[in-house]
This record gives sequence, structure tokens and C-alpha cells, in this order.
Amino acid sequence: MDASALDGLLADLHASAPGGLEVRRDGACTLLQAAPADLPVVMRLLREQAGLNYLANLTAVDRGESFEVVYHLFRIPADGAQVVVKCRVPRAEPRLPSVVALYPTADWQEREVYDLMGVIFDGHPNLVRVLLPDDFVGHPLRKDFKVTAT
Repeated sequence: MDASALDGLLADLHASAPGGLEVRRDGACTLLQAAPADLPVVMRLLREQAGLNYLANLTAVDRGESFEVVYHLFRIPADGAQVVVKCRVPRAEPRLPSVVALYPTADWQEREVYDLMGVIFDGHPNLVRVLLPDDFVGHPLRKDFKVTAT
């Protein structure tokens, strides 16, 4: 994506994201910090207008008072375009809209983040544990997770 096309897309994203959108560029990568409520429209515009049709990775980071969910988007066939979208959610109620309808690869990745960090993805078609047993208590990648002997 050339600079002028990216600038136009960023203008559309800013207009569509009432919660605010922070933008940083680092070489070929563009980083967007979006509000949770704006995530569906931001991801849709990135897919439809920028052609970023592949969600390569979805993960989460425990920031203490909040969790930061990170999405790495690319274009297939690959042309070097890369956008990273980050959303912070409060630790007390970690919820985000699911992006499975736009990016099918999010299916298992959202389940992993749910399982290991406890982030709930509203609208996910099958949000159940994928790595740990159903009766496991807690989310082991959280900084406050306590290991107990049995």
C-alpha cells in the first residue's frame, strides 16, 4: 500500500472510530491503537479497503490493570503490507467483539486468548477452552495467576 492510499485509509479509520485511534508507523509496519468498541469497524475497513485479508496472529499481553489484545494483519498474496492493531481492555471486564466473521483464522486464536488470559470475545461461535481442561480454574498467562500444589 503506497503512502497516499494509506493516508486516505487512515482518514477513513479516524472518521469511523469515535473512540479515538492512535497511529504510528515503523518502516513497513503501521500500528493502530483502537478503542474496543471501534474494533469491528476498524478491522472491516482494513480488510475491505486495505485488502489486509489474513490475520496471522492474535495474542494478548497482561499490562497489569488491563490486557492488550494484538492483531497482526497481512495481505495475501504478500506484498509487504503489515498492520498491527492493538486494543486495551480492563482487567475487571476483559471483553472484545469477535473478529471471526471477518478473519476465520481468529477462531482458534481467540479461543487460546480466552483460555490462557480470560479475555471474552463476544459473538465468537464456540468460545470454549482449547488448551486446558474444562474444569481448570484460572488463566495461566495472567501475571496474577497462582500455581497451587494438589
